[in-house]
Amino acid sequence: MWTDVIDMNAFYRSRLGQIACRILRHKMREIWPDATGQTVVGLGYATPFLKQFNKEAERVIAMMPAHMGVTHWPRGKPSKVALAYEEALPFPDNSVDKLLLAHSIENTENIRQLMREAWRVLAGNGKMVIIVPTRRGFWSNWDSTPFGGGRPFSVGQVRALMRDTQFEPGQHSRALYMPPFKSNTLVHTSPVWERIGRRWFPQFGGVMLIECTKQVYAAAAPKRAIKRKLVVIPSAVGASRTKD
Repeated sequence: MWTDVIDMNAFYRSRLGQIACRILRHKMREIWPDATGQTVVGLGYATPFLKQFNKEAERVIAMMPAHMGVTHWPRGKPSKVALAYEEALPFPDNSVDKLLLAHSIENTENIRQLMREAWRVLAGNGKMVIIVPTRRGFWSNWDSTPFGGGRPFSVGQVRALMRDTQFEPGQHSRALYMPPFKSNTLVHTSPVWERIGRRWFPQFGGVMLIECTKQVYAAAAPKRAIKRKLVVIPSAVGASRTKD
């Protein structure tokens, strides 16, 4: 499974990873056109997609699960990344305006506990986006990318998971239609693949992005005797870095 931060770093530094990141950033901006004055949190390996919110959001924080490890981000600046347990996030209730789960639910062993924590920390009018590999896409079947190491999902499965964990599913879209090959020709023609895929083969997108809102009228999540722990990674010379 692609759960190690070193492997994630290597992929997103590669040419294929940069193209994938660019496409998914564009999709993220379509879903979240503005984050001015808000608290934006990424959980999993979300740093490649958070850069675009740095200048407008009040704060941007990346939380990486303990089993994955941690990396310094953003490059050349004080780190905004910390390790955390997925089932015990170090945030107060209703404190996050926008929550992004990337390389998260397909790799976790505690998916329902993760979703309960996401429900707890998300503000009543907040938005959450899940980026997850699809079952029919090429990317979930190719182990050379982070999207091929975990459990892929269908749209129906993600929507059912959201409803079961007190979220209301909203808009969704797909991306990454080109095969995940390290070919210069494929990389250079990625915009063409995206246009053709969206028009003619929408169900075969390699990755889905699905937004949801918190069901504030649902019963409160049960109290759990879990002591939240946070390991803050300070800025340091020589810390490992990811592509920003």
